[in-house]
Amino acid sequence: MLKHYFNFIAVTLCLLFTSALASAQLIEEPKDIPAEWSQPYPPFRIAGNLYYVGTADLACYLIATPKGNILINTGLAASLPIIKANVETLGFKFNEIKVLLTTQAHYDHMAAMAEIKKATGAQFMVDEKDAAVAEDGGKSDYALGGHGTMFKPIVADRLLRNGDMVSLDGMKLEMLHHPGHTKGSCSFLFDVKDGQKKYRILIANMPTIVTDKKFSELTVYPDIAKDYAYTIGEMKKLNFDIWLASHASQFELDRKHKPGDAYHPESFIDRKGYDESLNDLENEFLKKK
Repeated sequence: MLKHYFNFIAVTLCLLFTSALASAQLIEEPKDIPAEWSQPYPPFRIAGNLYYVGTADLACYLIATPKGNILINTGLAASLPIIKANVETLGFKFNEIKVLLTTQAHYDHMAAMAEIKKATGAQFMVDEKDAAVAEDGGKSDYALGGHGTMFKPIVADRLLRNGDMVSLDGMKLEMLHHPGHTKGSCSFLFDVKDGQKKYRILIANMPTIVTDKKFSELTVYPDIAKDYAYTIGEMKKLNFDIWLASHASQFELDRKHKPGDAYHPESFIDRKGYDESLNDLENEFLKKK
């Protein structure tokens, strides 16, 4: 009897292991990605308590407070050790991350989110319109979906709506709903201080178009044209000192900062560059529309 029991346990464990392995194998990021997405990049202080901790192009941001830190975006699944090393290089503990945010539920900004949440116990907060895509690992995304699970699914601890505030130890970030790129793409607006000087920071999710289909063909996203028009209009109205984005290339990080450069927040003050970029994206939208 005991022998049969142990055989049953062994078979059960084997089945569970096989099932877990099969599930893990179902998660597959696209293979054809730009090299700079996975290249390490030395972390640095942008302004006040805001730091860059991402890869050479997948922008990830750490906002430090005495009672814990906020991480915005995580890059690819393989970005986790890069982000962890960058956070620790800056002198912070990785497990001090208390809040996880994303500017969009695409694999190149979300793929390490679930593992970082597991490692740190941080709360994951997301624009409510991207919650379903986060939960199914990208399968239901209107543009990139339909090819299986692209990142480890994650359930939100809090759903955010336009104008909601994310707070941690005196830091307050306003979430701005900027749909189009994804149904729940969003930007974050907040202040940081450097001594007596204050900077208004915009981490912008620029409204690039990711689908080759005509908007009229996207029956799963009938409001896409209206959402892009809304986002472009709202982003034109924003006031800030420093703007950043989901990709380093979008705000020309290479032009504004070189590894090893001294702390210089003013190098990121670039309203002209923001307006030009937004105008270019609006022109692309008008052609598409």
